[in-house]
Amino acid sequence: MRWRPGGVSDDVEDRREEGGGLLAGRGVHVGVGGAVVLLVLSVIFKTDLFALVGAGTTGPATGPVAARGAPPRAPSPEEERRVQFVSFVLDDLQTSWEKEFARTGKSYPHAKLVLFREETRSGCGGAEAASGPFYCPADGKVYVDLSFYDELRDRFGAPGDFAEAYVIAHEIGHHVQSLLGVEGQVRRMQEEYPDRRNALSVVLELQADCLAGVWAHSTAQRQLLESGDVESGVAAASAVGDDRLQRLAQGRVAPETWTHGSSAQRVQWFRRGLASGRVTDCDTFRAAH
Repeated sequence: MRWRPGGVSDDVEDRREEGGGLLAGRGVHVGVGGAVVLLVLSVIFKTDLFALVGAGTTGPATGPVAARGAPPRAPSPEEERRVQFVSFVLDDLQTSWEKEFARTGKSYPHAKLVLFREETRSGCGGAEAASGPFYCPADGKVYVDLSFYDELRDRFGAPGDFAEAYVIAHEIGHHVQSLLGVEGQVRRMQEEYPDRRNALSVVLELQADCLAGVWAHSTAQRQLLESGDVESGVAAASAVGDDRLQRLAQGRVAPETWTHGSSAQRVQWFRRGLASGRVTDCDTFRAAH
């Protein structure tokens, strides 16, 4: 992706020096294999499963858990490059959505993006790296531990700048849904029809994928995409499909438990937004009926 480092976005809230230590001494311990399973399932369900089971890890503690009170870890040049890239993508996304909202006479209040290490607090409760990036509608903020991008590249096989950009674009898509009232409507329907909770979650997530594609379309129009970028974004969408993550975590697929959609569905809706660049083509709810 063509971009230039330009400092840290005014919409980035940097909490990387605040994380660490809060998990030390919690209840049940799990081994490395169990931790991997919890990690993958937490990404699937965007739920802090480590907190639910009160889990730590066996063996020598590392990082913030072992170093309560230690001085913050100095960021590497690669991490600082990522901060610059995240800032560029975030600003570009929000400028694009400002223009899109303005076409319909609406204003677009910016989301904030919180960078943290290991854990932090959100308006939706505790946030941990194991949960993966997420958007909290209660405070209008996206939460990202930059180490997730290493997981995306190394564990899920989706490297590249545009794979990282897709993740942010998807979460900002949730911000757009919140501003449009879609997210609130879905939450109310989930309370009214609990048997449809997962199905409603899937169409909400697929719409966020499509909205990420709408932004990707605009980057193509502005010649910001380079060779391989579309493939990188598609690979990221595919990598976090529920079916693929379930195979990694448990060796089998259970569609009735999906909350985000299959790899094929996520790619399909990302590509739809990418191809048309129109929000009206992202009606995953109508397509589900």
